[in-house]
Amino acid sequence: MNTIINKTDAFVLNLFNEKLPQSFVYHNYTHTCRVVKSTKEIIDNTEGLSEYEVTTLLVAAWLHDTGYTVSCDNHEDHSKTIAIDFLNKENVSKEIIDGVVSCIEATRMSNTPKNKLDEILRDADASHLAKEYYKEISELLRQELILHDKKNYTISEWLDANIDLFTNKHQYFTSYAIKNWQPKKNENLLNLLKDKNKQQKILQKEKQKVTLKNENPERSIQTLFRVTMRNHLKLSDIADTKANILLSVNAIIITLAVSNLGPKLDNPNNVHLLIPTLILLLFSVAAIIGAILSTRPNVTSGQFTKDQVLKREVNVLFFGNFHKMPYKEYRWAMDEIINDKDYVYEALMKDLYLLGIVLDKKYKLLRITYTIFMAGIIISVFAFIFSFKFI
Repeated sequence: MNTIINKTDAFVLNLFNEKLPQSFVYHNYTHTCRVVKSTKEIIDNTEGLSEYEVTTLLVAAWLHDTGYTVSCDNHEDHSKTIAIDFLNKENVSKEIIDGVVSCIEATRMSNTPKNKLDEILRDADASHLAKEYYKEISELLRQELILHDKKNYTISEWLDANIDLFTNKHQYFTSYAIKNWQPKKNENLLNLLKDKNKQQKILQKEKQKVTLKNENPERSIQTLFRVTMRNHLKLSDIADTKANILLSVNAIIITLAVSNLGPKLDNPNNVHLLIPTLILLLFSVAAIIGAILSTRPNVTSGQFTKDQVLKREVNVLFFGNFHKMPYKEYRWAMDEIINDKDYVYEALMKDLYLLGIVLDKKYKLLRITYTIFMAGIIISVFAFIFSFKFI
């Protein structure tokens, strides 16, 4: 049974990487992993579950949001279709497939769970309501709704929607969730009500209506972006340092090889050293090229249009997109971001995402380069040993 669970995990990861748009900042692989973890937590604290039921739950947890790769609308139906096709290809029993479909259907907020398995997955899918990081996760969902033109909630409207969710639309079904998660959910609801009360007091003190676009982002979200950006920059520095190490080491190797072995190769008695030396130099040059490629900057146009800014198609925070622009046009673009809080979040997320893509390319290239360097050293050593011993 563990085999189909692992295969499902790999299938979902590959599916999300290939087909899930980047705009799904909430319903993504991270969210799915969180639901799987919460499902395991309930399973570990629920007696009497059979191996079949555990497998059904975990497979359903992995597949329950795959429908977002097709459409936001009725994603549960798309998720069920994807689950059925995948599980049939893996020759999974009809009993498990039916159970998975039932569990996925139970995650639809308008439905009521029909059995114990439905209740477990329904509770796991909403486990974030009882987490300390609920507000941050909730903000990602709000941003996702905005990015997909579902509803442009203001912070005040989103606060009201969350309070309504907590008080009228959601409940935990399993005994474990009621006992262990409900108290924390109540704390989060209390915090939401406190936030609502604070907001009302602010509105009462102000003579003019304050729009949320002029509010500063919450401190927790600011900290999230600041820490993440700092970590990305540190990783970039580490990658550049590793590349410099490769450059220095291989430059030294080439210098020593040319200065010490080069003169000896003119002697016919040392002809056996020619091939090992060439192998060493070849791999060293390849490693140097790889290190240079990993640190080589990409050339960008340095310009954008107003239409791109209005459609949010350009990352104005990256210097490569504006270094050729007149200051007035750049300032106009920044004003568009600063005066729209939603655009601020989107710009920061886009900047982090694009930086992550760059880091991924750097580290992949560095890994290949280090592998080449290691292979070159090993092959060169064996080549020298062979030349001395057998030639």
